[in-house]
Amino acid sequence: MSCLPRFTHPNLLVNSDDYDDAGVYKLNDDIAIIQTLDFFTPIVDDPFLFGQIAAANSLSDIYAMGGKPLTAMNITAFPACGDRQMLSQILLGGADRIKEAGALLIGGHTIDDAEPKYGLSVCGIAHPDSIVTNRNGRAEDLLFLTKPIGTGIISAAIKADFADIAIAQPVWQSMIQLNDKAAAAMSECGVRCATDITGFGLLGHCYELTAASGVGAEIWFNAVPVFEQVMELAEEAVIPGGAYRNCKYLEKHIHYDSSLAEHLRLLLCDPQTSGGLLIAVAKEQAAKLEILLENVGVNYAIIGKLTDQQGIKVKA
Repeated sequence: MSCLPRFTHPNLLVNSDDYDDAGVYKLNDDIAIIQTLDFFTPIVDDPFLFGQIAAANSLSDIYAMGGKPLTAMNITAFPACGDRQMLSQILLGGADRIKEAGALLIGGHTIDDAEPKYGLSVCGIAHPDSIVTNRNGRAEDLLFLTKPIGTGIISAAIKADFADIAIAQPVWQSMIQLNDKAAAAMSECGVRCATDITGFGLLGHCYELTAASGVGAEIWFNAVPVFEQVMELAEEAVIPGGAYRNCKYLEKHIHYDSSLAEHLRLLLCDPQTSGGLLIAVAKEQAAKLEILLENVGVNYAIIGKLTDQQGIKVKA
């Protein structure tokens, strides 16, 4: 999108330059608004569940920036001759997550489209001095991940009838889970660098964070949490096309341990939906963040660290 003009303003604190999850505009010394938008096609058959997942995914960008969601607007595409009950269930699923986030649904827009799509435009707030971005990582920061990976592989397996739907239940529960508690913990800990893991996969979003911060990273593969049966499905080549594209895009920036098989490398590039937060925290604050996450019931794993070397090294 290099053809687009670059907009600047003294109050524009975050734009798209550093791959951040949302834009941030400073209103005054105490309040900055955080604006984001996301929507996509159904990844599950249940319309209410799809609405929940899509809304949680959209809200996640606000949490990744250390903000609190205030308002949300529906973005919907649906065939004019489609089942209106299905549309209602999608919107009710979204409203369920908006309500859980303590935000307000204030409207939206729907267009006629052959393939359903749904998501949210979300406005949140934070203190201007407390914004969490991709660009504030420092070498030796530890990397926390707050949800397992593998949602893309599981979704592909269910669609292709390669897996029993029972294995998807914990994955779906994870995808509808808001990142609010993890965000509150990292903010209390003074974290200033984080992102959420979505379509570019764990390594893709980790690369964005390191590139913006001018650092590298070391990822410990065996420490990365993975949903049940994902390893086996990946070994059987049940891998979505997005993982291959992500892996190809990152090939110049990632150095894998020679012992890691190709399917394991692709797993780290598996596109996620409503994934967890990847949080970079100074070593001296890591123990405090662990306690805060445990106190609010957030599962986490320490999966690596930032380094002073460019690129990402993945160790077995």
